Amino acid sequence: MENRNKQISKIAGILIILGIITGILSIVPSVESSKFLEEVYPNKNQVLTGGIFQFFLVPIYVGFSLLLYPILKQYNKILSIGFLGFRFMAATFQLIGIILLPIFVLLSQEYSSASLSDIVIYESIGDMLRLSRDLINHLGVILASGLGNLLFYLILYREKFVPKWLSIWGFLGNIIIMGASFFIMFQLIEVVSTEYGLMSIPLVVQELVLAIWLLTKGMKIKTNAQ
Repeated sequence: MENRNKQISKIAGILIILGIITGILSIVPSVESSKFLEEVYPNKNQVLTGGIFQFFLVPIYVGFSLLLYPILKQYNKILSIGFLGFRFMAATFQLIGIILLPIFVLLSQEYSSASLSDIVIYESIGDMLRLSRDLINHLGVILASGLGNLLFYLILYREKFVPKWLSIWGFLGNIIIMGASFFIMFQLIEVVSTEYGLMSIPLVVQELVLAIWLLTKGMKIKTNAQ
């Protein structure tokens, strides 16, 4: 049993690192730009590459929750189901966001050859499309994954699977990144910006530390779980 838990911890650590790398590679600056109608079509290969990495994030994040769920549910079934459910919810939002990417490319292509009289129409459609994607990616995905992570770290904290300071760090990091998603929605900051990068650092570093901890020490699993 102990060897199995160590193996699961190592796989979980690897998935976290893969998630961080894939998340960075999934960013599409042209879609996030305020001039996305002008920039998306000339950078359509970048959009395609970003979409592929965004798709890879789905099995990574869902796989992480499915991997740990059998262990977590032994200690708190309700929180574990919530963690798993929010991960699937975030994955659904993620897939919807990916489906919207080809529409960005098509709209940008049409915009590049539009007449002056039609530009306003394309800009209005673009604004609605951009708002829809922001609601899905920067509110739906972030909030769903963040809420799930809060439940996850609550279990880790209560059961002392990892040091409490590491669980608290993860808890605070997720609160900060969820706050950043609201700042993006109200256009107080941009996704590709120094402000968002700084607000992301606490969680990214924490997840990296957690991954290293899982790979080297593993979770301290109790054997008397009911």
